Amino acid sequence: MTSQVGALAARTIKICPISGRKLAYGPRQPHDQVVPDPALVAHVVATTSLSPGEAARVIDDVIAFHAQPVEDYVRARHASLRTYGAKNPEIFARIAEELAHRVVAAPELSERQLRRIIYG
Repeated sequence: MTSQVGALAARTIKICPISGRKLAYGPRQPHDQVVPDPALVAHVVATTSLSPGEAARVIDDVIAFHAQPVEDYVRARHASLRTYGAKNPEIFARIAEELAHRVVAAPELSERQLRRIIYG
């Protein structure tokens, strides 16, 4: 009987009540993580004093920073600049300029569009 229960448990599929969603089946495993390009890691190690592990973490941080959606970047940057006392007109101009110079440039956003991202 126990082997039948074990076999049934192995075949049981967890279903999410929201159609199209996949359920996580436990903690992430090391093999689930994306490893940065080994050639890029080797280049960073060769041109800096970083170890391979440190270089991989730096590369991951840079990739994560540039993968951030425009809306998240605008909100975080606005909050950061407000912390240092900047006013909205200068903040919006600065954010618009920064967005144009990102690695993958965001579409040009007007002050109104930036304001809507921040304030809804």
